[in-house]
Amino acid sequence: MRFTKDHEWVVLNGDVATIGISAHAAEQLGDVVFVETPEVGKAVKAGDAFAVVESVKAASDVYAPISGEVVEANGVLGDAPETVNADPEAGGWFAKVKVADASEYEALMDRDAYEAFLATQ
Repeated sequence: MRFTKDHEWVVLNGDVATIGISAHAAEQLGDVVFVETPEVGKAVKAGDAFAVVESVKAASDVYAPISGEVVEANGVLGDAPETVNADPEAGGWFAKVKVADASEYEALMDRDAYEAFLATQ
């Protein structure tokens, strides 16, 4: 699992990346009440907003940590957005992306680096 400074996570399995928000981000948002996932087939570029998460506190964009094409969106989140709070780094994933450039994954922070980053916030 790799992380961005915007608190997204990525797990790479072959050439498909599963993307969500970190447990830290879910905790900061509070109770998630709505999630808008990207459409299947949408091309995304690393750093671009590709999903939306709304909580009782705020609405926030979710940024693509890696470039590629959306091949699956987590349909569970439409009916059960609280899954993001309950299981942010597994069942609460937002989308799966067929990766255009695997080197983007290597450039992201591992968990130790992300934890160190959080300590500076």
